[in-house]
Amino acid sequence: MTAIEVKPLREDLSFGARIRGVSFDTLKDESVRKQIRATFEERGMIVFEDVEPDSYLQVELSETLGPLKDHPLGEVARAHSDLAPGVIELRHKPENAAIVEIDGMRVSEWLPWHFDHCYNNELNRAGVLRAVEIPAELGFTRFADGIQMYNDLSPALRKEIEGRNILYSLDMRFEYMRFGKPENLVEITKKKIIYDLLEKVNSLPRAVHPAVWTRESGEKVLHISPWMALGIEGHEDAEGDALLTAVCDEMIANMTVYEHHWRPTDMLTWDNWRLLHSVTGCDPKYSRCMHRTTIRGDYGLGYFENNGTGDKILEMTV
Repeated sequence: MTAIEVKPLREDLSFGARIRGVSFDTLKDESVRKQIRATFEERGMIVFEDVEPDSYLQVELSETLGPLKDHPLGEVARAHSDLAPGVIELRHKPENAAIVEIDGMRVSEWLPWHFDHCYNNELNRAGVLRAVEIPAELGFTRFADGIQMYNDLSPALRKEIEGRNILYSLDMRFEYMRFGKPENLVEITKKKIIYDLLEKVNSLPRAVHPAVWTRESGEKVLHISPWMALGIEGHEDAEGDALLTAVCDEMIANMTVYEHHWRPTDMLTWDNWRLLHSVTGCDPKYSRCMHRTTIRGDYGLGYFENNGTGDKILEMTV
């Protein structure tokens, strides 16, 4: 048996693991692949440390977790044309960065708390990220565990939100973000693709996902994406909005957050059915480039409002 080293991500966290020793050779061992999958299921997130910074290894590691899903937008850059579906390139340059001001600081490519594909009926299983260009300051990715958030939500709010379904749209405009929006957030420059998609977005059905769901292992997960949430299904009124606002505010305030500071030799995967993530952004003068793969899958609990029909565009990630 080829050995890998598995440790907790951080002693005070209810989620996450660190794994060392992953390579093309170790991934040939099915017992290693099973250990990686078991760690992922139990801990919900893995930081693979000291790995070769290679797109082909990223694909090999990703396929350990499941089949890959390609990005639906052809204009999104691919790291290698012969890897399809494979690795997409999420790059921003200072000259075309989307910039916000938050906590008195201007940063580019900031993203609020969310889970991927909330606006689709199916949720991808996981993402795998690798940093190719790392800014000198910030550019961190943050993660929070839905099991911890459920357990730490006040009993009154937990009782009120459990059994509710949340409505989502692909409308990614920060100015129309209704829940969990930082009070001091100011948009300076906007992300072009968000506005280019608006006409298409307005023709699509809204997606619906449970606010709380139960894993096969029995844990309950609070799984609400504040970004792109529109309200509570069947309760789009002042009372429903007040409940969702209260849940999102308390959820964010009580998160136990892991903030990943990227190194070129890291690869990172997270359970999209369990965790939320966000991005701190970085000083607009710096470039940042991430390589990403997406693992296909679905937990079977989402659907489109009024039996609506989706569109390929709803499989995009941001």
